[in-house]
Amino acid sequence: MSRVLSLGALFALFAALACAETWTGRLIDANCYDQQTEQKNIGACVPTTATSSFAVYTAGKLFKLDEQGNTKAAAAIKDRADRSTDPQQPASGNLTVKVTGSVDQEGKLKVETLEVQ
Repeated sequence: MSRVLSLGALFALFAALACAETWTGRLIDANCYDQQTEQKNIGACVPTTATSSFAVYTAGKLFKLDEQGNTKAAAAIKDRADRSTDPQQPASGNLTVKVTGSVDQEGKLKVETLEVQ
């Protein structure tokens, strides 16, 4: 019986991983983007260490991150290699990220992993 449960759990894990997708795109400040009323300009929404709500812009689409994704993105920005010597240095230019996860019913990315490239 224990073996059957173990196999069932292993199967469930692989099924969950099979549903995950990967997106590579530009990380932006979602609040900044939302506040733009006319022409949406992702170039003006470079995230900083003060950013709390993030989105990924890829293939002409914008995907906001879930709460866990926002936490991972904030940590990734703070740990970036180009800022490791001077944490007060602003983020430089475009931030490309690779996100693995799935899209929930609200259209947000439910983030499993996030890596700044």
